[in-house]
Amino acid sequence: KSNNAAEVQAALNLRHAVPCSWEEGLVETIEGKLFVSRPISGWVLVVGPGLPEPADDVDACYRFLRNLSRKLGKVQFYSVNRVLSHHAWALLEDGVVYRAYAWAGETLWNEGFVTAAEREVGMVCFDYGCEANVFSSRDVLAGDTEKLNQLAGRWSLDPAAISPAGCRTEGIVGKVSQSHR
Repeated sequence: KSNNAAEVQAALNLRHAVPCSWEEGLVETIEGKLFVSRPISGWVLVVGPGLPEPADDVDACYRFLRNLSRKLGKVQFYSVNRVLSHHAWALLEDGVVYRAYAWAGETLWNEGFVTAAEREVGMVCFDYGCEANVFSSRDVLAGDTEKLNQLAGRWSLDPAAISPAGCRTEGIVGKVSQSHR
């Protein structure tokens, strides 16, 4: 949550950051860079594969988000791989995890109380060690991946609902310093 994209850029320690359009920035993310939007309704969106992936290392994701939240205050995180039905969401403030859930074939992270927004949207969270058959739970897992934008909209801002005019503003693209991942 910020009205200052430069503050977010600094917190991420982006190297070789350059102004660009959304379209250019999203193309650049293919090269492992991050795109940082200008503020939209009080939020700065950060997109790209330079963000930690819970399925790869949930502890690194936790540390990254906690450190970022200590610098910026309120931070939200969403991750989805629709092919594998992997998904994650987190809500932190001042370095404290209020809610986080990550699924990648098993529950990797389930912290905090389920929020009213998660219940309203119909998110399903499995307990640690729960033997969820991926094939029989396919619809539930796919449902969570499809509902992430709705959850984001309840917590803050649905990225799918951003108007084309909001995407016309410039953003910043750059690489994350490895020491800050």
